Amino acid sequence: MGELSDSPLTLSGSYRQKFKGPLWNASSSGTPTGCRRTHRSEGGSEAQEKKRKRRYHLLTALCITEFHLHGTATCPSAAAISQSHRETDTYTECTDGYHWDPNTEHCKDINECETIPDACKGDMKCFNHYGGYLCLPRSASVIPAPEPPISPTEAFNPCPPGYEPSEDSCVDVDECERDEHDCQPSQQCINTVGAFTCQCPDGYRKVGTECIDIDECRYRYCQHRCVNVPGSFSCQCEPGFQLAGNNRSCIDVNECEMGAPCSQRCYNTYGTFLCRCDQGYELGPDGFACNDIDECSYSSYLCQYQCVNEPGKFSCVCPEGYQLHGTRMCQDINECETGEHQCTEAQTCVNIHGRYQCVDNSRCQDPYVQVSDNRCVCPVSKPACRDLPFSVVHRYMSITSERSVPSDIFQIQATSVSAGAYNTFRIRSGDENGDFYIRQINNISAMLVLARAVSGPREYTLDLEMVSVNQLLSYQGSYKTSSALRLSIYVGPYTF
Repeated sequence: MGELSDSPLTLSGSYRQKFKGPLWNASSSGTPTGCRRTHRSEGGSEAQEKKRKRRYHLLTALCITEFHLHGTATCPSAAAISQSHRETDTYTECTDGYHWDPNTEHCKDINECETIPDACKGDMKCFNHYGGYLCLPRSASVIPAPEPPISPTEAFNPCPPGYEPSEDSCVDVDECERDEHDCQPSQQCINTVGAFTCQCPDGYRKVGTECIDIDECRYRYCQHRCVNVPGSFSCQCEPGFQLAGNNRSCIDVNECEMGAPCSQRCYNTYGTFLCRCDQGYELGPDGFACNDIDECSYSSYLCQYQCVNEPGKFSCVCPEGYQLHGTRMCQDINECETGEHQCTEAQTCVNIHGRYQCVDNSRCQDPYVQVSDNRCVCPVSKPACRDLPFSVVHRYMSITSERSVPSDIFQIQATSVSAGAYNTFRIRSGDENGDFYIRQINNISAMLVLARAVSGPREYTLDLEMVSVNQLLSYQGSYKTSSALRLSIYVGPYTF
């Protein structure tokens, strides 16, 4: 091997270079220009390209076939050879100028100056370098590049692209799990046998290398409303409807079965519902609540006496002494017939509107003599009886307040009539205000008429007199007699 000097090699012109490796050019300083990769296998993505490469570590300052010198005089520690170029390479194969060292398991430089006899001729001196040798003038000196450090080699992969060895077979490599793919962030990596594919998720479509959301609402999948969301869509229904089992169609909601807010009756309709109320109620402003109708406030003629409003209805009540007749009218209670009175045996119970009256059985006043329960007679033998009615009959009656006028209220009837007698009727006493008058019907009867409306409670005691004139019984002029009917009139407090 040639000697090494401390000074750099200076060359001019061309010199013979003898080595079985790639050529490199000497600069003016003689320093190699380094290595640069110049070849790459075509086909496939960069991620897949990585899987098709084998790694070698060379103890040399020269490069394998696919590199050229550049920069410093060292090659990458792991220069690559395309697998597609040399599928038969093994761990023990090295490039020309190197031999396999089983101890280091690396390619080691061959010193051609020692192994080739007379490698250089004449005045030329042999200088060994990594992967070859140089024939230079003997006066020249070279500074060899240091050996690069030995780094672990990557295992040779004898399997096809997309596979890796496993024991005695090749197994698929999951590029998606190892993140050895070039799918975009918006895409999904799908591992396949020996490779992988990039595809868009459901609801997206591929535009160039990106996944764009599909607006499904454009295709009217929903019956009512469609809401597009990234990668999908959802259907919504109008109020009163709900999604059917297919999540697209809308079906009516029976609000009445689902607790509609109707306070009384609910009627389901298509898409909504209606609230209705029972009789006696009306629907409130909110359309849900039923409010009681105050029937009594609508009319004062619902009840004869008083209207009482109740939830959903009304009822009529009557004053004391009356009872309800039907549902609205009031009828006087005859306490004398029902026994609901406090009259004694010495009294007679007289029923009047709304109450009763106890009248003493002894009703005759001197000079009259009582001949029956209600008749008194004035004997002709008593001088005082000459100017008084011969008999007085007691009667009782009751009328309502504000009775329409004129109104016939009591008929007077003569019980006996003498031949040739002429009868007249008059109000003898008790009508100081002129509230009544007599209308004579014929010779034996007359009618008491209410002339003016009166309000109760109030009592009248009228003495109605029938005067009889009979000329046939008179010896010296006419014969005149009279009889009276004492009528007690009770005016009730109400119009019924």
